[in-house]
Amino acid sequence: MAHNDKLSVTVRRSELGRAKGLGAARSGVHHWWMERVTSVALIPLTLWFVFSVLSMAGHPQPSVAHWMSHPLVAVLLIALIVTSFQHTALGLQVVIDDYVHQEGQRMIALLVMKAVVVLLALAALLSVLKLAI
Repeated sequence: MAHNDKLSVTVRRSELGRAKGLGAARSGVHHWWMERVTSVALIPLTLWFVFSVLSMAGHPQPSVAHWMSHPLVAVLLIALIVTSFQHTALGLQVVIDDYVHQEGQRMIALLVMKAVVVLLALAALLSVLKLAI
């Protein structure tokens, strides 16, 4: 190899990645990882919740409310709510990014979706906190 020859590096990205300017240093990888992290976190939380609800079947409402007021149960319910709504927002963002092509409409759809997700998450959190306190 001659002294003036330069090594060339080939970067392989999809056409969409090149068009959006998304590469390894952009938010695409972070978004992908957060979807996976929330998915993994939801497995034990969902199994715990389903098992708990099934074991409480037939119990009167005051008994269920008393169960929810236990600090560990309340913390696990809050973790389930936060993780579920975060995972939902991440998934819906991908759908909107993939299927809404006009920038203005995409921004409006993302803002509306995130507002709805936050409001629903707050309502769920308030419900747990109201029973837990």
